[in-house]
Amino acid sequence: MNDRSFSRSPAITLSRQSVNDKRQRILDAAIEVFARRGFYHAKVTEVAEEAGVAGGTIYLYFKNKDDLLISLFEDRMAAILDHFREELAPLTHPDDRLRRFIELHLEMVEQSPALAEVLTVELRQSAKFMREYKARQFGEYLALLESILDEGQRSGAFRPDLDPRILKRVLFGALDEVSLFFVDQIRINQRPPYALDRAAAQIWSVCSAGVTDPSRPAPPRSEP
Repeated sequence: MNDRSFSRSPAITLSRQSVNDKRQRILDAAIEVFARRGFYHAKVTEVAEEAGVAGGTIYLYFKNKDDLLISLFEDRMAAILDHFREELAPLTHPDDRLRRFIELHLEMVEQSPALAEVLTVELRQSAKFMREYKARQFGEYLALLESILDEGQRSGAFRPDLDPRILKRVLFGALDEVSLFFVDQIRINQRPPYALDRAAAQIWSVCSAGVTDPSRPAPPRSEP
C-alpha cells in the first residue's frame, strides 16, 4: 500500500476523556457485551456486571438499553472523527487524504473489532436507532469524506463530472461491506481470507482509477 502499514500505525484511542470514569466504564462494557451477546439479546444487568457497577447505576446515566447504544455511538464516533481529522491534517494532496481516509476506516476495524461489530452490525438491531435517531456524527463522517472529494475536484486532481454526494456513499458502502465481512469472520472464529491493509490498498486502487482526472496535472504531493 505505502510505507504506513497498519501494524506500524499509531493505535487509535476510541474513547473520549471524561471526568466521569464510571460512565466511560459502562460504555466500554457495553461494547464488549453488545459485541459478544448481540444488542437484541444483551441485558442491561450484563453490562453492569461487565463494568463492575450495580445494576441500577446504569440508569443514572442512560434511560434504557437503546439510549446506552446511542450514547455509545455518539461517544465513539466523536473520538473516531477526532482521530481522522488529526491524521488527515498534515496531508495536503487530495490523493493522500482520500487514501488515508480509507486506511483509517479499516484500521479502526482491525484494531477494535468489538467496536466495529457494534457499529456495523448491532446498531442496525435497534429499531429506535434506525427509525428515530439522526446520527449527526455519521453525517459528519460522510461530510469529511465529501470535503476530500470536493477538494480534489477544486484542485483538478479528481474528475469534475462526478457528484461527491453520490461518490461518498459509494465509497462508504465498499468500506462498510469489507468491515461487515471482517467482523462476521471474527464472530464465527474464522480467519478472514485477506488482511485489511490489502483490502484498503485495493479499494484505494479502484477508487483512484475511477476518480482521478487524467487530463490535468496533479498538484504537488504531500510531504512523506
